[in-house]
Order: sequence, then C-alpha cells, then structure tokens
Amino acid sequence: MKKISASNGSFYILLAALLFSSGGLLIKLIPWNPVAINGARNIFAVVVTYFYIKKLGHKIVVNVPVILCACAVAATCIMYSIAAKLTTAANAIVLQYTSPIFIILFMWIFFKQKPHRLDLITCFVVSCGIVCFFLESLSPSGTVGNLLALLSGVTYACVFMANMFKGSDSLSIYLFSQIIGAVVGLPFLMIQTNITAASLGAVAFMGLIQVGLAYMFMSKGLATTPPVTASILCMLEPILNPMWVAVFYGEKMTALPLLGCFIVLISVAVYNVLTQLRVKKSNVP
Repeated sequence: MKKISASNGSFYILLAALLFSSGGLLIKLIPWNPVAINGARNIFAVVVTYFYIKKLGHKIVVNVPVILCACAVAATCIMYSIAAKLTTAANAIVLQYTSPIFIILFMWIFFKQKPHRLDLITCFVVSCGIVCFFLESLSPSGTVGNLLALLSGVTYACVFMANMFKGSDSLSIYLFSQIIGAVVGLPFLMIQTNITAASLGAVAFMGLIQVGLAYMFMSKGLATTPPVTASILCMLEPILNPMWVAVFYGEKMTALPLLGCFIVLISVAVYNVLTQLRVKKSNVP
C-alpha cells in the first residue's frame, strides 16, 4: 500500500469532515425515526466498507479493543442522529465537537501523553469560536437532545483514538460499528410507513458517501494524523453542517455564528501549519 504523508493525512481528514457535514441536513429532511435513519444508512455503509477492506486485502480484526471502539462509534452515530431530531443541527454538532477536550483527557489518562501547549491553546480558541457560532441557538429546550449530543462528544473521541489502542484496527472498527448501527436500527426501520424513493435515495447517499466513503478517508487520514490534530481538523464539520441546514432547511444564521465560523477556520488553518512545521523541525537531524 502506498505510504501516506502527514500532509496527505490531514487532507483526507478534511475530506471526511466535508462528507460528514451533510448528515445534519439529511437527517432533518428524511421523515423517519432517527434510529431507523441511522440503521438504513449503515446497511449501505457496511457494503462499501466491506468491499473496500477486501480490495485492500486487509484482514478483519476481531478483539476486545476493536469491539469496544466499534460500540463507541456506533453509539456516537445513534446519539447524534437522535439529537439532530430533538434539537437544532447547530446544538447537536457543537456539543458533539467537545470531543477534543475528551481526547486530551483520555490521552493523558490512558496513554500518559501530556498535551502540547499548542493543542491546549487551539482547543481554547476553537471552543470560543464554536461558542460564538452557536450561542444564539443554545437554549433550555431540547434538553434531552443536547445531553445526547454532549454524550456523543465523549464517544466521538474514540473515533480519533481508534489506532491508539494495542491490537486495534480502524477499518475493522468502522465495519463493526456500521453492523451494530444497522442491527440496532433494523426494528425501527421495519415499522416505517412513509418509505419513498426520495427517502431511500437520501439514506443510500448517506450510507455510501456520507458514512462509507467518509470513513475510508478518515481511516487513511488517521494513519498519519495524531488524534488531537485530527479532531481539530474535523472542526470543519460543525461549521458546514448548520450552514447546509440553514440554506436548505431554513435554520437561519446571523452575524455572531458567522464570526464563530471565521474564528474556527482561521484557528484550524494556523494550527495545521504550525503542527506541520513542528513535525518537520523534529525530523531535522
């Protein structure tokens, strides 16, 4: 397999984030139970991921770290799907993107890796940007949705840490997480009565592209991208996600969220440049 450079790894992470960002809009548009939506898209995603693994000649790994991480990834998708129905797309995605905080905490606890000053500063600045972006949307309503979205931020940390656990394998994790999501969603899918060609086309797109292809890119990117870096690069998703919903679903954005968009994008760009410079400097003999 062709070796992926650190810069290419970052590019793949950004591509994954771009595809992920369409999820909020599609979940809003499909008139199904959110668990059914997640189950249906994962049926398609399983096919894509399985054949991709076979094409690579990659061995499917089954062990405790893989299954535990797969459960975490599946829980992330299920909780986010429900949250996106119960609260605004902005609320759901911003609360999920508290994940960098949990990554830093988990890396410190489980791997004894203290965060760099740049990681901490960037997390703080990005958090400020996200607060600006969603400040006008956050409200006491949709408490259950907000809580589920926040919990999905905890489990979402495992997506970026998939390669950190001994014996783990990111492709196997994604495959089994999709199988779990499909199985959990199947009973809800079977009782749906408003199945149309449009809704089937939407879940097919979600499964093949928004989940299947996105996780291929994520797997490639995580091969050379540290977890905290990957999670910060994926901040592109919480910017684009509510933008698509605003344009095509009518959840409006005002000046304050746009300011947050600017802060986050600039922070991500500066962080990526400084990280690459730090890596190059450490590799200089």
